[in-house]
Amino acid sequence: MSKFVRLNHQITASELRVIDVEGQALGVISKEEALKKAEEVGFDLIEISPNANPPVAKIMDYGKWQYEENRKAKVAKAGSKATETKSLQVKIGTGDHDLELKAKKAGEWLKDGHRVKIELFVSGRAKYFDPKFLEERLDRILRLIPEDYKVAEPTKRGPKGPYLVVERNKAAKKETEPETQEPKQNENQ
Repeated sequence: MSKFVRLNHQITASELRVIDVEGQALGVISKEEALKKAEEVGFDLIEISPNANPPVAKIMDYGKWQYEENRKAKVAKAGSKATETKSLQVKIGTGDHDLELKAKKAGEWLKDGHRVKIELFVSGRAKYFDPKFLEERLDRILRLIPEDYKVAEPTKRGPKGPYLVVERNKAAKKETEPETQEPKQNENQ
């Protein structure tokens, strides 16, 4: 556990909003009175919300509280999935077959939950082409991506040329799946 937690005499506030062992609010009481109540039941006084006004403290077993907090952190860490921004580079003259392969790869990355940065690499005089023409070249690959996506960052001008970032469209994923139907019986039999 990385954050520092004050307990018992380490608490600096003179008044605390205290919660007892059963989870009932005892109201705002002095630190000394709260420590006395914690000692009576044989537990610790733990400052669980130091930034509140007044700070919130709970009467409970510190070891049990620490165990619960560690367990919550592990569950949260296990539920999170690291996503990367994968990069895909195309040129103005990239052929249709190569675009299809790159779009297929982008679809795989989107399916895995990654974001995909699609860059149009321009060099020389191509840097001064009409921006609409360059955007149309980016749109060529977007039309070929098999996975449902949404544009996370619209087209921007980068050092290599225009680029945009797409990510998986989670909302439309369920809506586009066709419903399975029962095979129809032939009525003439």
